[in-house]
Amino acid sequence: MQRQHTALTLLVMLLATLPISLLRAGNPNEKEVKPERNVFDKEDIGDPESSVWALEMKFKGPRVITVDVPGRGRRVCWYLWYQVINRTKEPRLLIPDFELVTLEKNTVHHDQILPKVQNAVTRLEDPTGYLNIKNSVTISAEPIPVSRADAVPRPVTGVAIWDDVPAETTYFNIFISGLSNGWALTDPIPPEKEPVVRRKTLKLKFQKIGDEIKFLPPAEWIYRGSKLKVPTLITGDKKDEKP
Repeated sequence: MQRQHTALTLLVMLLATLPISLLRAGNPNEKEVKPERNVFDKEDIGDPESSVWALEMKFKGPRVITVDVPGRGRRVCWYLWYQVINRTKEPRLLIPDFELVTLEKNTVHHDQILPKVQNAVTRLEDPTGYLNIKNSVTISAEPIPVSRADAVPRPVTGVAIWDDVPAETTYFNIFISGLSNGWALTDPIPPEKEPVVRRKTLKLKFQKIGDEIKFLPPAEWIYRGSKLKVPTLITGDKKDEKP
């Protein structure tokens, strides 16, 4: 017992002497994406006082799992494990949207809340329950806490799930919005007459070779068109209505 106590004490002392950069080193399969500036950013996101912010993200390449989904039968589901880290000056509410777009057929697939699939993923990725993996709804229940630059990060872990991706998919992109509050208005795309609302979005590119899915760097921060409409201020006279 005394030997075990001594060994544990030595281990704690050793960890205390390690640099934070080494303590932060994680799974080599995890890819890390830092916020980057885009020409559409209204302010420099690197400035601590900027009103435009973006979260850091870690992710593993998408994986495939087969699960009996209630009401749907046995389904081949795709999932993306990820973590978000908040290096900004205050807690940020994350309401993520994951959109998987296949390049061969140009099909669009939004992530889904599938509790049984999420449970199966948790058993694989977090069998002890330590990470408390959340879905795209539950991760929005509380703001992402701030991680100080001189401290070990405080990541929040989530999973995005799809059960309708074509089996023959080879190349695909995943677009993730909600990681930033950046937005911009651009000119209408004819024949539309309303301006296009674009959100700062993270774009990840992948290739599926057999059963393996590979990330194709680099990750890109883009301003992507959304279905959001420009709100209008109603003053009582249509001539006075303003966006």
